[in-house]
This record gives sequence, structure tokens and C-alpha cells, in this order.
Amino acid sequence: MSAILDKILSDREKFVCTVKTLGACKLPSPVRHRKYVAEGERVFATESESYARFAETKLGHMPTFEKAGPKEMIFHDPRWTRVGIVTAGGLCPGLNTVIKGLVEILEFDYGVKKVFGIRYGYAGLNPKYGYEPMLLNPDAVDTIHEAGGTVLGSSRGQQPADVMVDTLERMNINVLFCIGGDGSLRCASDIAAEVLKRGLKISVVGIPKTIDNDLMFVGRSFGFESAVAQAAEVIRSAHVEAKGTPHGIGLVKLMGRDSGFIAASATVANPVVNFCLVPEVKFELEGERGLLRALERRFAAGKSHAVIVAAEGAGQELMEGAEERDASGNILKKDIGEFLKRRISAHFKEKGFNASVKYIDPSYIIRSCPARGTDAIRCYELARAAVHAAMAGRTDCVVGNIGESFALVPIALATIERQKLDTDGQSWRSVLDATGQEFYFNGVSRNLFAGDAFAP
Repeated sequence: MSAILDKILSDREKFVCTVKTLGACKLPSPVRHRKYVAEGERVFATESESYARFAETKLGHMPTFEKAGPKEMIFHDPRWTRVGIVTAGGLCPGLNTVIKGLVEILEFDYGVKKVFGIRYGYAGLNPKYGYEPMLLNPDAVDTIHEAGGTVLGSSRGQQPADVMVDTLERMNINVLFCIGGDGSLRCASDIAAEVLKRGLKISVVGIPKTIDNDLMFVGRSFGFESAVAQAAEVIRSAHVEAKGTPHGIGLVKLMGRDSGFIAASATVANPVVNFCLVPEVKFELEGERGLLRALERRFAAGKSHAVIVAAEGAGQELMEGAEERDASGNILKKDIGEFLKRRISAHFKEKGFNASVKYIDPSYIIRSCPARGTDAIRCYELARAAVHAAMAGRTDCVVGNIGESFALVPIALATIERQKLDTDGQSWRSVLDATGQEFYFNGVSRNLFAGDAFAP
């Protein structure tokens, strides 16, 4: 976190905590019987004590963000408001719940009738693809939250900002909601910048969609809890498979290109995992402190099976190959799951030891499930906060939650750097306690393994 603050301090003009506005709010809000958020009401940027102390030292004050919620006065006239909603990037649990929330709050709270669903991500704002928008209303979205994915479709990659703003102008859209991760939000910021450059009055508000939970300053992203719940079930299956054969190894690859939040949380949610591998913690494969030796030690201790969970971005330094990128500019990770399956199988075969590796990659199953429980509630609350922000003329921002409050964060700040798992924090400590992997990686007293071929 300190490195991120240093980056912010190096360019204070770019990375500020104040959200852009289109102008003064002069219209009485139609939202009634609510506690309005006062102008200037703000919330602290974090609940972390160490971050708070560091910020106090560096900045002389604790950074704060504008508190989200309904305003007594608004900028956009609901009678003339036309809204666009776009979902971009990979699928994530809860997309349909967010869309449903946006549509219902726009109509029920503000009386906005013209809401357009932009098809297939930002490509839907480029006329060369010919995707027709969908007209959305409460009846059309009534049950979409029960299904996974997005009724609008999605795609990766940006489109030219000037072309997309031309489309918004032609459609007379003055509010655009962009549901996406860091790359999609940067594209939303480009749209907002082009809008302001032209002197237009179009609010561009983001809703953070990152199944990896790697956006900064927005709290836990929607879809994360559902992904963890689904992943925990997959781990259960891997455990059953591993126990079903002598010296079975259940290997599960989970999402997490640069951040190991899902792998770590799923491991603690279903603590039958013996090794959790994440991008933030480098590990060795060979040698006395390598994974292969650690597996030997586990079997030598009389254990009949092992379960390994690996985030997709773990162990990249162990594999060879040229760097490639996807349409959104993200580095395509080499397949750690297939790599480990091959190397573990080959290693025990060379040792003349009967070990069976059962490899499961459930990524698309997890991404496509609907949001559940409190995760679905988070989807709706984020949608609500986004609508209130947009109608008040806020732009180039993303909504998030910090503690008990929802806040508006400038997109430049939310995408400044990917959020990482704190390997000194309680979450990772819980993983180490649940797995006992340090025990196997570092070795134990020789007499526990007396007479075993794999004893250290």
C-alpha cells in the first residue's frame, strides 16, 4: 500500500480523490422519503490502520472520498434522461443483478423510462459492428438475476473514444453506466475525457466488476463471494477425487491473474487444501524447499492424498514462453495447471512412486454462475449508488464500498495499480494455518519419517 501512495504522491494532480462533476445540481430530486447525502459529505479512503498512519505521515491528512447516495438536488432532468448500460470484459457472477438494479432504481426512484442496453461491450458503441441496443425496463429485467452471465453480452478490448462518444450523441444518451474491470474502466475514463473535451453533459459512471477483486479503493467487488462459494465446491470434488485413489493429488486452478484472493479465500472456505499457490508468493518446484519435495514429505508422513489450489497467475516465473496479451491488453498467463500436472506426474513416475494427479480447471463454471446471498445484495447496492451518482452529474468515477459506506472513487485512482493479497495480513495467515504448507515446504523432524524413502 505504501508503494501505491508514493505513486499517488508523485503526481497529485492526476491521482486526486475528488470526483468530476458536470455542473451545479439545480433540480429537486424526485427521490422522496430518504435521508439525503449532504454536499461535501465524505468517508475515509480505508479502514486499514497501517495505511491510515502512512497517509497521515505522507499527506498530512487521511484521504477521503465523496459519500455515495441520493442527493436532495440533482443535475440531470429525469424526464429528458436517456441511459446506456454496457458490460465489458470477462463474465462474472452478478452482472445481471447489477443491470436489474440499475434499471429498477432509474425508473422507480427517478422515473427514467429510456434505458438502453448496449450489446457486446464497447463494440456495441461502434457502429461498424452493427449491434442494436436493447430497450430495458423493469418487466424486461424482472428475472434476469436468476441467470448467470449478462443479458447484454460482453466483449474484451476498447473502441476509439471519439467513435463511442459520437454514438452517445446520436442516441441522445446523457448517462452511461460501464460495468467492468480495470481495462474496461480505463475505457470508460477515456469516454468521460472525450465527453468533457467536447463540452457535453454526459455522466459516465463505473461499477467495479473484477472477479479477482483486484481494483483499488473500492472494497470487495461484486461476484467475488459467489466465485469463492463456487470454488469451494470444486475443491470439495478435488478432495473426493484425491482420496479415491492411492496417493491421489487433486489439483485445482482458480482465477487470479495477478492477485490470489479467490484461491486464498476458497482455501479457507473449504480447508481441505494442503497447498495454496498465489501470484504474490513465489515458490520453487525443485529442491529441498520445492513443491515436489513438499509433496514427498506429505506422503512420507503417512498421508494418502493431497489437494493443491493454484491461482492462474502463480508460478509464472517457472515456465518458458513468449509474453502474449488479450484484446484488453492483459498479459495472458501461461497455464500453471497443466504445467504442474505434467511436472508432478513425471516426477513421481521417475521416482517409481504411484501418484495420480486429478486436474480440474473450473474457471468458466465459476464465472458463469449467478450471484448469491450477500453478494447479490452488494450488486444491487452498487447499482443504487451508481444511479444516484450519475443523476447528480458525477462523472469519470466508479462506485465502491468502504466499511459500512458506499463511496465515489475517481477511475484513475481505482485503476492506479492492481490490488494484491497482503502476505503479512490475516487472510494469508489463515491460509497458512489451514493448509500447514509451511510444514511441508520447510521440512520437519526426521524421526517422523523414519524408514520412509522420502524422508528428508
